Amino acid sequence: MSLGMILLVVLALLILFGVLQRVLDRMALTDKQALLCVAAIFIGGWLPDLNLGAVTLNWGGAIVPLAVCVYLFFHAGTGMERGRCLVASVLTAAAVYAISVFFPADPVTMPFDPMILYGLCGGAIAWILGRSRRSAFVAGILGVILADAAVGVVNWRNGISQTVHLGSAGALDAVVLSGVTAVLLCELFGELMERIARGREQHAAEGGQHA
Repeated sequence: MSLGMILLVVLALLILFGVLQRVLDRMALTDKQALLCVAAIFIGGWLPDLNLGAVTLNWGGAIVPLAVCVYLFFHAGTGMERGRCLVASVLTAAAVYAISVFFPADPVTMPFDPMILYGLCGGAIAWILGRSRRSAFVAGILGVILADAAVGVVNWRNGISQTVHLGSAGALDAVVLSGVTAVLLCELFGELMERIARGREQHAAEGGQHA
């Protein structure tokens, strides 16, 4: 089973057991909505791509994640969060594009699938820049899609005529990997930082009582 599939299965299980309830609340999603999104990504990956001429979009790898991004963007708490989300998306796209330049175009020559690296790096960068669960997910998704689109534009300008495939691997695509990774990293590290902060406050309070 691929990393993308494993992440989706783990995500579905965490949702079913209520582990991600706080995350979903912060992302303005219910359990049913989240499970529906996971199912749509999985099923959409097997459907024929949407052909828009020089660009094709996979339902599970691009269209469904983009639809979730639009929903989350307009449910962001403040205008500042929306702005930070857009900046994080652009910077994530630049980083993923830069990473892709240093790797060969043919993944067969590599010891691992480059989509895994793009997804993990995109997720990590999106979390660092976005911080909030909503911003991290949107930046992780849009960052990889924008990077793929940028590659296509550069190729067209260089006279290389080819179709740009966005999210073509469905649930296995770097788009999905990046978005899911960003949210999981945000939750794990966010929870860790909150516990450290609470520990310091408790330690300071205890020190004040003994003084």
